[in-house]
Amino acid sequence: MSQAETLALLRLTRTEGIGPLTWRRLLSRYGSAAAALEALPGHSNRQGAPFTPFPADAAKAELEKLDAMGGRFLIWGEEDYPPLLALLEDAPPLLAVVGDVACLHRKQVAIVGARNASVLGRRMASELAEALAERDIVVTSGLARGIDGAAHEGALRAGESIGVVPGGIDIAYPPEHAGLQSALAEAGAVVAEAPLGTAPIARHFPRRNRIIAGLSLGVVVVEAAYRSGTLMTARLALEAGREVFAVPGSPLDPRCAGSNDLIRQGAHLTGTVDDILTHLPDAPSAMPLFQAKPAPAAPKSAQAPRSEAEGAAQLLDFIGNSPVTVDELLRRCHLSAAAVQGILLELELEGRIESLPGNRVVRSD
Repeated sequence: MSQAETLALLRLTRTEGIGPLTWRRLLSRYGSAAAALEALPGHSNRQGAPFTPFPADAAKAELEKLDAMGGRFLIWGEEDYPPLLALLEDAPPLLAVVGDVACLHRKQVAIVGARNASVLGRRMASELAEALAERDIVVTSGLARGIDGAAHEGALRAGESIGVVPGGIDIAYPPEHAGLQSALAEAGAVVAEAPLGTAPIARHFPRRNRIIAGLSLGVVVVEAAYRSGTLMTARLALEAGREVFAVPGSPLDPRCAGSNDLIRQGAHLTGTVDDILTHLPDAPSAMPLFQAKPAPAAPKSAQAPRSEAEGAAQLLDFIGNSPVTVDELLRRCHLSAAAVQGILLELELEGRIESLPGNRVVRSD
């Protein structure tokens, strides 16, 4: 892909208010990033102001900085984009990578867990990671303190590991893992969705977690409390059709309450690497992410809307605070699939609805 096209795609990705799903809708509607950028000022955001495309000079500076680091952007839809991650409906449009891009295409298992991990928990994560690496499986984790760091260190003793950072790829987080992050760039890869120079904040971590789950065929949980980010990663893995494994811990240790509960819910009880390999598939499960009940057909007396405004009003009547699938909307209204997609894009750009994985939408106003 030419640098000009990459620059246009980066500008579209970095434009405020354009998320992964909207990014894909815009490319589908306008055919190219350049055309989408040109059309953006004609759309209004939630505040009623026209969209302002991300400045070209700022995008060019980011491209040059990443290149100086020895990194590059992987673009969704291109051949070198990680194939399992590409299956996510909200996969990052662009992924910054420093290191060996080829390892992103190899079989991966994620190992995640508590930051305030016990000594035994860190040892288990390290030994499992090393054993997986010895079997040519890449270990993926989030470069956090505790279990994540131990998993990366164990994997690097025998093979490659991938670190997914919550901020910019040029920001070491936590700071004491700067050396580990550099080691991963040399023997594996470091990836990030956020712009370079972005300091990690709380809302970045769920986005980071979906990348960890999306890259991997399975997620191993070692020590996780209830309502932890680790359990979010496990849930995202399940939604993406990936296997979930959990190492049992003491019922008296709150750090193990969430991981023990995963086992009760059906996660694979894991004590050795063989417990992982026995249940690790070659591809994600084909089970559907959502089992929505079909909606009743629209009444025959309903009339087709005469204008786009009427069509938008009709769709909004069917979209509430609970997610609804686009297929259900098509069954309820008298509009073509192309018309529905066009109206949904306008409503999303206006901030009146939000697109969700599973081809669903929900009201946001």
